[in-house]
Amino acid sequence: YVAPSGGHAASAGTYILYATHVAAMAPGTNLGAATPVELGGLPSLPGGEKDKDQKDATGQPAGDAMMAKVTNDAVALIRSLAEMRGRNGDWGEKAVREAASLSANAALQEHVIDFVARDTTELLQLADGRTVEVAGRKEVLATKGLPVETLEPGWFIRLLAVITDPNTAVILMLVGVYGIVFEFTSPGAVAPGVIGTICLVLGLYALNLLPINYTGLALMLLGVAFLIVEAFNPTVVLGLGGVAAFLLGSAMLLKVEGPGFAMSWAVIGPAAALTLGLALLTGTYVWAARKNPPRVGGEAMRGLPVEILDWQGGEGHVLALG
Repeated sequence: YVAPSGGHAASAGTYILYATHVAAMAPGTNLGAATPVELGGLPSLPGGEKDKDQKDATGQPAGDAMMAKVTNDAVALIRSLAEMRGRNGDWGEKAVREAASLSANAALQEHVIDFVARDTTELLQLADGRTVEVAGRKEVLATKGLPVETLEPGWFIRLLAVITDPNTAVILMLVGVYGIVFEFTSPGAVAPGVIGTICLVLGLYALNLLPINYTGLALMLLGVAFLIVEAFNPTVVLGLGGVAAFLLGSAMLLKVEGPGFAMSWAVIGPAAALTLGLALLTGTYVWAARKNPPRVGGEAMRGLPVEILDWQGGEGHVLALG
């Protein structure tokens, strides 16, 4: 059941709809656009830049051959589902090859779905009495008046949904990097290192599940590295370059733009500003520390009054600061 209004069964959802025993849609929904596309993977897979220069045994571009292979397999799958459920196989093939889409009423006219239902109550009424085949046997559905139970996702699923948000993933990565940097600069603090490591691993886990552009990720990490170097060796150039690299990497990070796959500039902007601010603040303290006289070591003893214990020629022993 494709619902509520405004929802859609696009891409993989079209295959799922074709596989169901009873398919219904709410008014204002749509389905289709089931052409296979690459969300992630190596550049040599369909859609990668390297495909343009590679040829297969027939002389065709390797990417085209691979894409045709994947598309034909998807067509065979959706046709087999259409035959099994008595749906329109020709339109299913069109949805795969041409990325065609249909509204709810059009899908009903094309015999892609069984009926249009405004809500769950109407869905159960219209599905009542239909005969479906389950495990090789004919079964008559008795759905009218059944109670509806809503299953909410548990806390762990909700936590994963938050972690795998692109904006949360970037924040986790930044917290992780700075936590580890702070631990290295102040050994023994422990907490920054532990928190930073956990956040970094969670951030990498989230990015692994997202269709990311590795060039964008590399630019972001390069920008953070430049800002860290700027903090300990102020040059201004590294700081500005780090901010530019971070912002460009953030804009390029995701391969796919759309609901659930969008970076918020309300997150990226403050993160870049905070990173630059921390770098400048740290750099200010480091620069001020360089101007202070040495406090430890041999350099700190220059100019001190001492008590000569013994001396002969150009060397001997003296007592200074105990």
